[in-house]
Amino acid sequence: MATENTVSIEFTPEDQTTIKDALTTLSDTLKSYLVALQPDERMELPKMSDGSAPFVNKALNYAESNSELAPAYLDIPELKKDVQAVEMLTQFHRTISQLNENMSDTIMLAGSEAYTAALTFYNSVKQASKMNVPGAKTIYDDLKQRFNK
Repeated sequence: MATENTVSIEFTPEDQTTIKDALTTLSDTLKSYLVALQPDERMELPKMSDGSAPFVNKALNYAESNSELAPAYLDIPELKKDVQAVEMLTQFHRTISQLNENMSDTIMLAGSEAYTAALTFYNSVKQASKMNVPGAKTIYDDLKQRFNK
């Protein structure tokens, strides 16, 4: 059974270092800006979605131009900071999400190719073991453990 080898990746040591360094820089730079929420905290928060973003922006514009209508406890400059943070983080998130999706797809495809090749080898060793080819039984006994229930 011949299989198509769609993914053939071999990272150079230089590329590995560059990627690891870039990820470390990204993580270290974002660390002070990001928070981690507990699942119950996530559930309790009112959510700003694509549908509510125009409302939030419109409310900010009105609050800035009509500050006399805002309650004293509303910090309009902080509202503006939050809106700007959402916009900037959303841009970053979209890029990271696309990268993550492509990375997941590539991992899945490379894994599929590797697993298919391993199964091909396993089936060959299985047949060799049945034919008493020297050394095949030991390999087959070790590999067949994957399929024991």
